[in-house]
Amino acid sequence: MFEQICDLPEYYPTRTERAILEEHADKLVAHVGHPVDLVELGSGSASKTRLVVEALLRRHGQLRFIPVDISRSILEESSLALVEDYSDLEVLAVAGEYHDGLDFLKGESGPPRLILWLGSNVGNFVRADAIHFLQRLRGAMRPGDQLLAGIDLRKDPATLLAAYDDAAGVTAAFNKNILRRINHELGGHFELDHFRHEARWNETEGRIEMHLVSVAAQSVLIDDLDLIVTFDDGESIHTENSYKYSLHEIETLAAAAGFAADSQWFDEAHRFSVNLWQPETAC
Repeated sequence: MFEQICDLPEYYPTRTERAILEEHADKLVAHVGHPVDLVELGSGSASKTRLVVEALLRRHGQLRFIPVDISRSILEESSLALVEDYSDLEVLAVAGEYHDGLDFLKGESGPPRLILWLGSNVGNFVRADAIHFLQRLRGAMRPGDQLLAGIDLRKDPATLLAAYDDAAGVTAAFNKNILRRINHELGGHFELDHFRHEARWNETEGRIEMHLVSVAAQSVLIDDLDLIVTFDDGESIHTENSYKYSLHEIETLAAAAGFAADSQWFDEAHRFSVNLWQPETAC
């Protein structure tokens, strides 16, 4: 469902980040300069990553790519497709969560690495946790390593709300899927049509909030937890946040995590940013 969301007309982050990489991939690789191993945290289908892969292959001829993703099936599918399409590419896939990827990076030797963290995945973290994660990432980096982070920017609320509440209802189905999983895995008795999806913009926190709002007063039994959850009419389950950043907040984030900014690229409308950072000190 998330792959479907990425293709929705309202969901600008994927296509704007892709547009930035299409336009600036060769400049980006020129900023890196030396041959590298390419690492991606949360690689998914690696569709946008191909733009960086191709730029590195044009410049250096050969490349090793290390994708990290929690989905083994997506890793296998994308890795096989990549090595089939690029004869000078070696893929070493790591199936696991972010911390598994960081542990792997700590123990891995070889050339410097360009680490990709695309899709504004930083926005899934509370701001303090984003700093903490980036500090951990910096601790797994070696001298010469660099980080390329895609970060979504603050913008008008109408654009943001449309991106997280599409007309086709795909995001609503994605949000309600947590209730379906509770029913399947924990013996829950949620009626999905008793909740409606709602996206909210929280200006103070700088985040889009995803909610599932109860359409009536109700009680829901979850068998495996021996739990009954009661809802008032209009009460919501706050399921997810997506934090957006101003340029100043990006600078603050990088500095707090111990990174120095090298370069920054934007789409024409300045809706999204791609940021090249390097650790301020060797770790």
